[in-house]
Amino acid sequence: MNPVRIFVSSVQKEFAGEREALRIYLRGDALMRRFFEVFFFEDVSVTDCNTDDLYLDEVRRCDIYVGLFGETYGSENADGLSPTEREFDLATSEGKYRLIYVKGTDDGARHPKMRALIGRAEAGLVRKRFNTASELVAGLYAALVDYLAEKQLIRSGPFDAAPCEKATLKDLDPERMAWFIRTARATRRFPLTEGAPPHELLEHLNLIDDEYLTNAAILLFAKKPQKFLASSEVKCTHFHGIEVAKPIPSYQTYKGTVFDLVDAAVDFVLSKIALSVGTREAGPQVPVRYEIPKEVIAEAIVNAVAHRDYTSTGSVQVMLFTDRLEIWNPGLLPPSLTLERLRQAHGSVPANPLLAEPMYLAGYIERMGTGTQDMIRRCAEAGLPEPEFTVSDGFRTIIRRPPFPGLELYSGSQPESLRREPGEEIRGTGEEPGEPGEEPGEPGEEPGEPGEEPGEPREEPGEPGEEPGEPGEEPGEPREEPREETRNKILALIAADPTITMRELAEHIGITPKGIEWQIRRLREAGRLRRVGPTKGGRWEITGGDAP
Repeated sequence: MNPVRIFVSSVQKEFAGEREALRIYLRGDALMRRFFEVFFFEDVSVTDCNTDDLYLDEVRRCDIYVGLFGETYGSENADGLSPTEREFDLATSEGKYRLIYVKGTDDGARHPKMRALIGRAEAGLVRKRFNTASELVAGLYAALVDYLAEKQLIRSGPFDAAPCEKATLKDLDPERMAWFIRTARATRRFPLTEGAPPHELLEHLNLIDDEYLTNAAILLFAKKPQKFLASSEVKCTHFHGIEVAKPIPSYQTYKGTVFDLVDAAVDFVLSKIALSVGTREAGPQVPVRYEIPKEVIAEAIVNAVAHRDYTSTGSVQVMLFTDRLEIWNPGLLPPSLTLERLRQAHGSVPANPLLAEPMYLAGYIERMGTGTQDMIRRCAEAGLPEPEFTVSDGFRTIIRRPPFPGLELYSGSQPESLRREPGEEIRGTGEEPGEPGEEPGEPGEEPGEPGEEPGEPREEPGEPGEEPGEPGEEPGEPREEPREETRNKILALIAADPTITMRELAEHIGITPKGIEWQIRRLREAGRLRRVGPTKGGRWEITGGDAP
């Protein structure tokens, strides 16, 4: 933004000390320096210009006129007017924002024309009197902060309550508002009836300020919230290691309302972590268990979206590593909360109260400050370490994944390939991984031989991936125990990374890619594994089923 220009008018000789104090403070204070540019005649060389014209030109250019009135009136021109009065008159006629400060309380000692000027300034202007330079600096500082708040350049209240001046009712999504009323009625007994007009909903939720839509209204119900609040998006990234490094297997930037953002980010994480599907022994509903409880993931993401600092240009970041899930947002804890208190019962102190209330009504958050305690409890129940909370350049939540996600869901020990030291030879193949001629493919792809129908399973002599027989076995006789061990290893690796490729499975387990194809075909036939989405870009889900 362009700086706000200030012109300081006074008799220079009488106010030399005060002008110097203002110059030092306004140019040295971080807030003042960020927003204001102050003109002082003392900084300008006037050898080649008319001083009266220079003064008046600066008055025309300024946004704020500051008048310092004292005892002296100043030199008069042919019309009997001093530069101070001429500058005041021009600022008035130009409609400038005027701040007048009068030094001293003894009006009898003032020049008659200065007394008259002060009398004119009294009509409709708020004047302040001062005796020392420090009093003047403090008074002007307070007035300039009020100016910034009035012009919406800084906030005296929450960001979500500030008006979004460029937005209108046409920018809101009626279907989203209708969905909210239905959901809030079902979840929290919301009093508005279905079919209530948008304006009534907005007024009920305090989302209109002097006929302007608030920022909260945009974040909750706009068709395109990022058109007005560009950084209100969520960026989700999946890494195959424990550090941020390229190549990045999966990266998504989600846009939409806060409800859309939360739903999309939660789905992103759930699609990348291990999933265990049980049986219907206990009832008609098949139990599903993720390696990180879904409620923990949702709570961490909701907190990041609801409590972030929306004045920041940073976006919420969701990063999934092989050993942890990290959620970062550009925000800080309120002064009344500490990292230690987050682990105890504490009050709810939302950074964006107008945003938090509708998210509560829709069932996305609670109002009692129980979210972090609930995360800690659910992680303990799942056998995971407590979530970690840190504050540095923003607020970060770290949720640890199981040491080898998915392995605890199956019998057997950790695959040796996951314990292999760097550079150690891969067991069971004389080929190097990725030997020329192999296609990376996805697990379970079945390239056909000439004459076969696409996708038709083909039988090979023997069983690729089969372990060599024990003495006394007939040649080619399958050994069920090694086969089952190999399939459990495949399932464990897929549980750890549902997007893992055929080549990666072959490298980890130490058999050929054709052997992986054969084993996965058998797992699919037994109903223990299924594909979700396209072959390229989809993922695997473990579904239980009978032993192959």
